Amino acid sequence: MKTRKMLEYTAVFTAGAVLYSAIEVLWRGYTHPSMAATGGVCLAAMYAYDKTHEKCPLPAKALYGACLITSAEFVVGCAVNLLLGQRVWDYSGFRFNLLGQICLLYSFLWYLLSIPAFLLCRFARRLFRAGSCEKKFNMI
Repeated sequence: MKTRKMLEYTAVFTAGAVLYSAIEVLWRGYTHPSMAATGGVCLAAMYAYDKTHEKCPLPAKALYGACLITSAEFVVGCAVNLLLGQRVWDYSGFRFNLLGQICLLYSFLWYLLSIPAFLLCRFARRLFRAGSCEKKFNMI
């Protein structure tokens, strides 16, 4: 059972890392390894939330996702951009920003991005719940 759960969360983390990196490259032309890790952690956290809040409406889940991603972006931004001086992003030119690491516009965009992310979580949850991954691919 532990191996199955490890596989489940590793797959979700990897999907989050790859998908977020791809979105960032499409949006601004480049990404940073810290963003892949952050995308993976955020999708895994959203997946865990989705598993424990199945009946929660999608708009409420998207609000949770936006808050989660904004919080993660602030913590990672303070570490990577401000402490390590990497300059991965800077929102200081946007209105309603906090230390140039988060801003209201991107929090809204994280809300929008959270909708398909939670739909992906729902799909993955059903896939793992049914055990179809194990049966189809003989993984375990």
